[in-house]
Amino acid sequence: MSMRIAYFPGCALEGTAQDYALSLEAIAPKLGLQLEELEDWNCCGATAAHNLNHKLSLALPARILALAERGGYESLVAPCAACSHRLITTAHVLEARKELRQEIAGVIELPYAGTVRVKNILQVLQELGVENIVAACTRKLTGLKIASYYGCLLVRPPKVVKFDDPEAPQSMDRIIRALGGTPVDWGLKTECCGGGFSMSRTDLVCKLVRELLDNAASEGAEAFAVACPMCQSNLDLRQQSVNQRYGTQFKLPALYITQWIGLCLGLSERELGIDQHFVDAHEVVGKAFAPPLTLPSPQGGEGGVRGAQKAPAAAALAGKA
Repeated sequence: MSMRIAYFPGCALEGTAQDYALSLEAIAPKLGLQLEELEDWNCCGATAAHNLNHKLSLALPARILALAERGGYESLVAPCAACSHRLITTAHVLEARKELRQEIAGVIELPYAGTVRVKNILQVLQELGVENIVAACTRKLTGLKIASYYGCLLVRPPKVVKFDDPEAPQSMDRIIRALGGTPVDWGLKTECCGGGFSMSRTDLVCKLVRELLDNAASEGAEAFAVACPMCQSNLDLRQQSVNQRYGTQFKLPALYITQWIGLCLGLSERELGIDQHFVDAHEVVGKAFAPPLTLPSPQGGEGGVRGAQKAPAAAALAGKA
């Protein structure tokens, strides 16, 4: 299956989440996903604009949507959860308020009809087909326990985003399971990480991140799968701060779902930007793709790695008998 779609990287993927962009753009051609970056795109306003000026918070995303319309696209992918949330919310508001839509079109000096459908990265992966993704993979995760963390923007508000279950989403878990991993059933998969308060209220973010880490680890998680730059940043960047503040020893890598897919496609950690993370993921990645030990055969004999390890010792004992 192939898919052509407008691509809005947003400010995060051009800045602090370059590893996200790197991994998405690396896996896209292998999955038949044709990403066409919008020309002359602007910031969507993210979490700041709607706190300052309501019309500005609509005009910024509306211009992006209008550019996609002008380009003849039916769909647009915004990998950043904050970006997709603002774009979807704006489309929802302007669809219901025709006069406001006309006013905003005048502000951005572009016609806007509301014909483009905004998708987050998980929706795009779903539409590509999990079975098609798996078919393109050259290796599988060997049961690694991964906690899928959706955060608060991908699935809320449900009447606006209309995606997955707002309390118990499964879209990312299904991908992890199909890749050979073991999705962790944990209770905080849609709780907030603190988002943009990482710099202004580090204390609050560390408290929230500690709760996430503690809950995921208590359920056996060895790593996270995420689809939001702010979520990844807080879990990754603030993990050391959490350990220092609370005397904990968490070491749970947070990889984008695109990075987990990329690893299964045979791409390297460097190609996917995983080497840029603060929490070293190399050990976990190595474990994820370690060849499984051969279990004892039904006849009682042992083969594979275990059998090979015991063979020299058995031969030595036989020589002494």
